[in-house]
Amino acid sequence: MTCLISMARQKVGKIAAFCLLTMTLSVSAQTFTNPILSGDYPDPTILRDGEDYYMTHSAFDYQPGLTVMHSRDLVHWEPVSCALKEYLGSIWAPDIKKYKGKYYIYFTVARRPRTNYVVVADSPYGPWSDPIDLKLGNIDPCHVVGEDGKRYLFLSGGNRVELTDDGLSVVPGTLEHVYDGWPLPDDWIVEGFSLEGPKVYRIGKYYYYLSAEGGTAGPATSHAVVVARSESIDGPWENMPTNPLIHTASDQERWWSRGHGSLIDTPEGNWYCVYHAYEKDFLTLGRQTLMEPVHLTADGWLKADGGDASLPMAQPTAEWTPIDRHERLGEFRIGLDWKFYKAYDPQRVQVRDGALTMRAQGTDCGSSAPLMFVAGSHRYEFEAEVDIVGEAKAGLTLYYNSQFNVGICFDLQQRYRVRRNELSRRGQTNGTTHLWLRLRNDNHVVTGFWSEDGITWHREGWAQEISGYHHNTLYDFQSVLPGLFVQGDGYATFRHFKYREI
Repeated sequence: MTCLISMARQKVGKIAAFCLLTMTLSVSAQTFTNPILSGDYPDPTILRDGEDYYMTHSAFDYQPGLTVMHSRDLVHWEPVSCALKEYLGSIWAPDIKKYKGKYYIYFTVARRPRTNYVVVADSPYGPWSDPIDLKLGNIDPCHVVGEDGKRYLFLSGGNRVELTDDGLSVVPGTLEHVYDGWPLPDDWIVEGFSLEGPKVYRIGKYYYYLSAEGGTAGPATSHAVVVARSESIDGPWENMPTNPLIHTASDQERWWSRGHGSLIDTPEGNWYCVYHAYEKDFLTLGRQTLMEPVHLTADGWLKADGGDASLPMAQPTAEWTPIDRHERLGEFRIGLDWKFYKAYDPQRVQVRDGALTMRAQGTDCGSSAPLMFVAGSHRYEFEAEVDIVGEAKAGLTLYYNSQFNVGICFDLQQRYRVRRNELSRRGQTNGTTHLWLRLRNDNHVVTGFWSEDGITWHREGWAQEISGYHHNTLYDFQSVLPGLFVQGDGYATFRHFKYREI
C-alpha cells in the first residue's frame, strides 16, 4: 500500500510539473493557429519591407480587386489599399514585389486570350497606377531580378520572359522554357500536373524556384508546393530530393489541396511558407491563407518544420494589434472590406454617416452585381435596416455566382425568398418601404429573418442547405460570400449593418 501511495504521489507530481511546463511554454512562446486569413483569400503573394509585411491575393470576379493587406506579425492583417478599380476579367495569381523604391503587382487576366498586367505605386498604400497590359500569355507571373541585374517574369509551364528596365513591358523575343517541374509520383491522386504559381527567391548563393503542382482543387491530395534551385537565374534547375515542401497527404486532414506557396522571412532571419488550402467540409469558404515555419537545411534545401497544419505553430514576435476586419463593415469601405461581383460603378453607391445608398441594377439578384464581403466563418449572421425607393427589390444574399445564390428581399408588395436566383413570395409588405432583414448561415444551412422595428424578429418558414456551392461542383473559383443587393428600378439605403459569429 505504501508503495502504491508513493507511486501515485510521483505520478501526480509529474502531471503537475508537465502542466506547469505547458503553461510556461504557452506564456513565453507566441503561437498562431491557421488560417492566418480565414475565408476566400487564394494565391497569396507576400513581401517584407523592413518590419512591415504586405500581401495580396487573386481577385477573380470581385471588384475593386487586388486588395493589399498589411501586417507586422504575419498573423493579423488589415486592408490598406486597393490596386485595381476596373473590371478587366477574372484576376488570377498576382505577385507583389518592391524594386528600387517602387511597388509592383503583376497579375493574370483570365479572359480570351489570356494576358498579364502590371500596376505600380510609390507606396503599398497607393495610389496605384492604371493597369498596363504586358501583352503576354501564360498565367501566374513572378518578378525576380537575376545576378545579371536584369528583370524577369517567371510564368506557368516553366516559362520565363525578360522585362524592360522599368518593369512595365516585355523585351520582345525573350519568352523561353526554362523548367520542366518535379515529376509527380505515379500513385498521387491529383487534378492534373498543372505546373504553375512560380515564386523565385535569391537566398544566399541559390535561387529557389517554388512551383504549384497537382491542380488547385479537385481531390484533397491534389495540390503541392515543390522546390528547385540553381546558382544562376538561367539554371539549370535541380529539383529538391525531399519534394514536396507542402502537400496534403490524406482527405482525413483538415486542410485540403495545400499549395501555391510564397516564402517570407522575418527581420530575425526566420522563414515561413505562406500558401492556400481548402478546409475539409467547408469548401464553400474558398481557399484560405495558411502559413507554416520552414528552414534551410545544412545542405541548402528547404524543409517545413513539420506537424499538423491545423495545430498551433510558432509565431513571429511583434507588437501588432490591428482592428478586426469585421468590426469596420458598418463603414462600407468599398475596395477594402467590400467588393462587387464583376460590375463596379463608383457612381452607383454613396456612403454617408454609416449608411450605404445603392442604385438598383438588373432584373434579379444575379444581374444586380451585389456588394459583398468575406466572412470566413462556419456559423454567422448579418443584418441591416433597409429602406427602398421606387420599384426596387432590396435585400441580403449569400452569393456564389449569378446562378447559385440564396437570400431574402422585399419590395412595396411582398417579401421574397431568393433561391438559385429565382424569387418566391413569402408574405405581403402592404406598401412598406422599410424593414430590417437578417440572414443566418449555420454550417451551410441558411435561414432568413425579418423585423418591422429591429427588435422583434420573425423567422421565415424556409431553409436552404448550400454545402455544394463551391468550385468542385460549380467551377468559377468562387466562394459563398455574404452581401447586399438591389434589383429593379430605384435604389435602397442600408443602415446599422451588423455581422456576428454564432
